[in-house]
Amino acid sequence: MSFLRWAVVTVPLVILLGFASGSAVPVGSENGWYAALAKPAATPPDWLFPVAWTTLYALMGLALAMILHARGARGRGMAIALFALALVLNLIWTPLFFGAHRVTLAWMLIVAMLLSGIAATVAFGRIRTAAAWALVPYLVWIAYAGVLTWRIDQLNPGAEELAPGGRTTQIIG
Repeated sequence: MSFLRWAVVTVPLVILLGFASGSAVPVGSENGWYAALAKPAATPPDWLFPVAWTTLYALMGLALAMILHARGARGRGMAIALFALALVLNLIWTPLFFGAHRVTLAWMLIVAMLLSGIAATVAFGRIRTAAAWALVPYLVWIAYAGVLTWRIDQLNPGAEELAPGGRTTQIIG
């Protein structure tokens, strides 16, 4: 399968998975619990998050397509597995933070996301340099999100108890 054929599958798939995770619970100012939290001054405006994540998910999908296209490349299976791990951890973060209100655990998850993302980037770089570079903005954003989450955790001791109903979702069952 050519790179473009892979990209036509991977880019929408990664964006769709990210959208599903972000839609599972109210986020940003639509989330009363989050709105009540003290936030660091460096917190971006709500409108930036969907723009940033759509861009990052598209780049991640392109990076994955490059690796999937590199059939026969040494380390390809491990690179894909590391990417999948990083993506799964990423998809867990929004429901954990915004839905379950588990700020400390969400911060620990970001550390795991960053470590798995770095491992995937290194593995991708051994196969296709461009694929690794496509993941760098994700790593930067995750590091920034980690600092924000850490600061929110510091500024809001007992954040899990700030609002009732922390374990609800918008998913219709």
